[in-house]
Amino acid sequence: MDITFHPVEETDLSLIRSWMEQPHWREWWGDPDEELELIRGTFADKDTTKPFIFHVDDVPTGYIQYWFVRDAKVPPWNVQSPWVMDFDDETIGVDMSIGDEADLGKGIGTIVLTAFIGELCNQGFTKIIIDPDRDNKRAIRAYEKAGFVPIKVTKEEEGAVLLMRFEGDTP
Repeated sequence: MDITFHPVEETDLSLIRSWMEQPHWREWWGDPDEELELIRGTFADKDTTKPFIFHVDDVPTGYIQYWFVRDAKVPPWNVQSPWVMDFDDETIGVDMSIGDEADLGKGIGTIVLTAFIGELCNQGFTKIIIDPDRDNKRAIRAYEKAGFVPIKVTKEEEGAVLLMRFEGDTP
């Protein structure tokens, strides 16, 4: 599998919306309009999150982003997710989702996350976390296979998340 990452552009938002409206996204992500507005904020430098479309063999297959813990230590983020205060400012967080439901269960998430972590490590990031909903067993398994280990379960405004830290070998 050839995995590539392309920064999200305005023209990608309709594709991302089509993914966000699918049941497997709606279960774990917020309202599509709100989520897309957050992504738009990265274009105007209102948000330091770095969003990407990942491609598998040149086919857009999903969404992945990284964000800076230091920038989440302010309202409303530190109120919604108070656990961010427990991490060093050098820590980054990762979020991802497979685009189409038909691509779930094929090992794509683990392969893509492993490749993405490799790129992040090559950029000098060494402290990487991910925070799936504690009930998202499919994601948790994929993240463990990619080298993440559970730290603790913590509460957020929207529910409980499993904090996980990357401790695998640098790809």
